[in-house]
Formats: sequence, C-alpha cells, structure tokens
Amino acid sequence: MYNKDNELLEGKIMDITAYFEKGCRLCPRMCNAYRFNDEKNTSFCRAGSDISAARASLHFWEEPCLSGDKGSGTIFFSGCPLRCEFCQNREISHTLKGKLISFERLCEIFFELKSQGAHNINLVSPTPYIPHIVNAIELAKKKGFDLPFVFNSSGYERAESLKMLDGLIDIYLPDFKYMSSELAQKYSLAANYPEVAKNALDEMVKQCMVPQFDRDGMMKKGVIVRHLVLPGNTEDSKAVIGYLYGTYKDKIYLSIMSQYTPTGELNHPELCRKITTEEYDEVVDFAVDLGVTQGFLQEGDSAEESFIPIFDMRGI
Repeated sequence: MYNKDNELLEGKIMDITAYFEKGCRLCPRMCNAYRFNDEKNTSFCRAGSDISAARASLHFWEEPCLSGDKGSGTIFFSGCPLRCEFCQNREISHTLKGKLISFERLCEIFFELKSQGAHNINLVSPTPYIPHIVNAIELAKKKGFDLPFVFNSSGYERAESLKMLDGLIDIYLPDFKYMSSELAQKYSLAANYPEVAKNALDEMVKQCMVPQFDRDGMMKKGVIVRHLVLPGNTEDSKAVIGYLYGTYKDKIYLSIMSQYTPTGELNHPELCRKITTEEYDEVVDFAVDLGVTQGFLQEGDSAEESFIPIFDMRGI
C-alpha cells in the first residue's frame, strides 16, 4: 500500500486523515476537495472522510463467472466521480445516500458475505474510498480472508490511484463507456473519459494480465470490461469494441450489455427508450466479425427496473 506521497508502506494501515489532509486527488477530476466536514465538503463525488455504503448482499446478476450459483458478495458504495445521466444507481451514485462506516466495519462485512456463501467480494463504485478499501483488504488478509476481490467501477480512474490496489485486487470489472469525448461530456460530464479510461485499463491489465479460473469456471483473476450499448449510439459502441479488442485481444474478457433502462427524468430525449434488438445485434455482430471470442452477452429481458437493487442499507 502507499501513503499520501505514493511511498510504499508495507504491512501498515494507511492513515486516512493524513492521506486527505492536502485535498483529495483520488479520481481524474483531482478536485483537491476538503473531505472532513459535510458542510465544507467540495468534492465532486460528495464523499467525506468515512465510507458511505448503501447495501451489502449476494448478487446474482453479474457475469456468470462472478455470480456463479451462490452469488457475488456485492457492496454498493455511495458517491461517484461521474454524473452519468442514465445511471441505474443514481439514487446513491449522485448522492451520498448510505450509512457511514469505518474500514474496520467494511472488513467485517467481507467476512459476513463469505459466511453467506459468496464466491467473491464485489466492490461497486469504490473509487472515492480506495484508501479505506486498501486498509480493509489488508486487515482482512491478516485475518486469513481468501476470497477474490472485484473492483467494479465506471472505468473513470486515475492510474496512479489504482497502483495503491496492486496485489490486493484480483479481478477488475470496469466499464468502458465511450470512445467519443462529445458523448462522454454530454451524458457523463467528463469529456476526458476516453483517454482516462484507456490509461486506467492499461494499469488494470498490467496488474491482472493473465485470466485465471477455477475448475468450476469461476474467475479468480483477470479483467472483464463492460460496455453498455446506449440507444442511438451503435457506432460509438463499435468504436469501443474495436479499440478494446485491437489493443488487448484475449488478455481481457468483453461483456456487451443490453440492459440499458431509462429511469427518472432524462435531459436527452434519445435516452428515453430501451435499445432495440436490432441495435444490440448490430454491435454483437460487429464484435463477432472482429474476432472477439472471449466474452459475455445479455438476454433482452435484462433491461428491466427489477434488476436494479434496493438500496435499503441491508448488510451495512
């Protein structure tokens, strides 16, 4: 693990207060926010100095090699460095709805999910809490914890912050949302998303380059990159897949997702519908013609609001 100056502190628990005292620079926005007082907090993600989480439970709707038959031990964190207009988890990602916990409590949750039969620990939208997560994983490993850890994120990450997780995260599960800076700004307020996501993915693949599975087909190490096909944006989807396959070939698995579900009030009319079967098939056919063989597809009935978790503080 690393301290605030990116110096390795082998075997030590990070001082969270010291890490944030000069302002937060964890995510690509590098807003230098003061994160110790809710009234003065200026962080884009709205996260404070403690972890905010909204649910911890077994989740059965991830890729088959993660959910298996027992479920992925999924922890949903609050706050996010993006503002995706179409976010299905906006109830917590655009706010800090959740319960404040310490990294010691997070470590306890790992063990509780394991006792429920979880195949892995799935950290959803964890970016604002990377130092806390480092501490929690270090503490869990000292206590003999042996399940894989999954870093499930938007892909909008600083490579420098991901280095703090080297050797602690077993599986990276990032999105790669856009190749177009215009779309990234329009829908997520992050024009630099494409370049940032490229650099972040390079670091993820460097850390978990060789995919590994157990005898039951459960992933133990590797990178799965998700891409959500948006209505009316098949050309950008094909650009994303072309880049990913052209750059990484079989070093990564691709998950092409059809689950886009319009929820809440949307500012862009083109997002007010589900994608069509023809749109999804067009993107999948492109991937197949390109030579993609390692990956996952979704059935059309995955685009339902019933697949969105209830953020009721369960397990927190």
